[in-house]
Amino acid sequence: MNADRLPIVIGVTGHRDLRSEDTDQLKARVKEALEGTMARCPHSPIVMLNSLAEGADQICAEVAKALSIPLIAVLPMPLSDYEADFSPAGKEALKAFLASAQTCFVAPHAEAEPENPSRDYAYRQAGIYVATHCHMLIALWDGDDRKKDGCGTAAAVHVALSGRFVPKDGIPVRSEANTLVCRIAAAREGQDTQSGVERLGNEQAFDRMLKDTDAWNRLASDVSEPPASLLPTPTDDPVTARLDRLYGLADAISLRYQTRYRRILAILALCGTLLTLSFLLYDEASLHAMIFVTGLMLLLMVLCQRFARGADCHKRYLENRVLAESLRTQAFLRYAGSAAEVSSLLPLIQQTETAWVLCALCACAIGDAPKGSHDIRADWVEAQRAYHERASQKAARKADGSDRFVRIALIGSAALYIVALLFELLFGGFRLLPGEPLENAEFWRSVLKILLGTLSAGTLFIAGYYGKQSLARKRADHVRMAGFYARMGEQLARTGQTEATLRHLAREELIENGNWYAYQSDNTPDISL
Repeated sequence: MNADRLPIVIGVTGHRDLRSEDTDQLKARVKEALEGTMARCPHSPIVMLNSLAEGADQICAEVAKALSIPLIAVLPMPLSDYEADFSPAGKEALKAFLASAQTCFVAPHAEAEPENPSRDYAYRQAGIYVATHCHMLIALWDGDDRKKDGCGTAAAVHVALSGRFVPKDGIPVRSEANTLVCRIAAAREGQDTQSGVERLGNEQAFDRMLKDTDAWNRLASDVSEPPASLLPTPTDDPVTARLDRLYGLADAISLRYQTRYRRILAILALCGTLLTLSFLLYDEASLHAMIFVTGLMLLLMVLCQRFARGADCHKRYLENRVLAESLRTQAFLRYAGSAAEVSSLLPLIQQTETAWVLCALCACAIGDAPKGSHDIRADWVEAQRAYHERASQKAARKADGSDRFVRIALIGSAALYIVALLFELLFGGFRLLPGEPLENAEFWRSVLKILLGTLSAGTLFIAGYYGKQSLARKRADHVRMAGFYARMGEQLARTGQTEATLRHLAREELIENGNWYAYQSDNTPDISL
């Protein structure tokens, strides 16, 4: 799997006992489905997640091989046991596919293990793994769902579309809202001919997910050099290394769009202030040419907002931050020796509003369980505590700067008001001084109006610029998380890196990330700034 790209994963399920006379037709339809996905994702690597059983699995594997799509083999049990269920020809095909597979591993058990696990239980776990780790599930299926809670094709389809299983931890996160099933009608031996292709699930959501993933891969190709590795020492675990690399890319993309987002906010604030000034100069000082400047500022604001919407800089900033933080959490979990997947720990808002991120996390976590563990207190817990302490201080400085500016502007506005009031009392409409009125009184009145109006507008626009950054909320979040990591450091020192502690650590990080995404989502750039 390409370590620098998010893969589009095609899962496979289907019957073993398909009619041999339908093989060519089934291959043609599988090929059509795969080529259609490849055409829609020109920047993304396509991989196939396949258990390589006889029948449907091997038919799909043959098509994938012909299209140069890499195979990831997820077996229901160790190969020595698995081979017992194959015919001699099927066993040879299995060995050939495994020899060319990118990787091969036994599916972890998603459900609680019974006292005496059967082969059916093992097959069901492999089906669940395939269905919950793919973007699209190709099902060579006769449509009979009487065994939807069993270990076959119907069960895998229902897991993909409705999360029909009971995981050991958490609740199912894959559903028709984030997984598409391409059902290719396939008759079993003794059945009448079946034909046709049916796409089950929310195809519009699936199209959007493919588009967002492919857009990310295109952006990733423009990143010359992502930040340095998160990990203190290199890892021989390919999944952890891939997560580390993808984190760096997502972080770099997020920072790029954060810079663009803040520049757009600054431009809108500046243009709004200049628009007010130019209109007041036109209205109060009768500088007629200022009407063109006013129009230019308004045009710049509209164009800036349209650019922001077209470039999706705010959306990409937020979603890449969510992706980066989730990848970082997943990388450290594996580095610590945990097989937990962050996709099952994501808050609801991220599961629903950033479905492509959820699917990317499922795809990136594909692989065997980590074989070793490392102490992550210094590089995860202590490093994050130090980061949040620095970030809280930085947010505090920015918030203090914003408050200071508003106070100064308020004092300036009050001073100008007093000057204007004294002007009117002494020289203007409420003139208290005897004698001739002040020469050029209207000129000075206009100057005061222009200064007071511009200062007031500038205060509102610049305060809006800082307000969009939610500095007070960010500061409180950083203070809270610094305290959380301090407590987690103490907990790890007492109990060590238990699975429960690592999951709690990961879950709290993801919840905080979800909260940040929720309130930042309201801060889109707009002219009302």
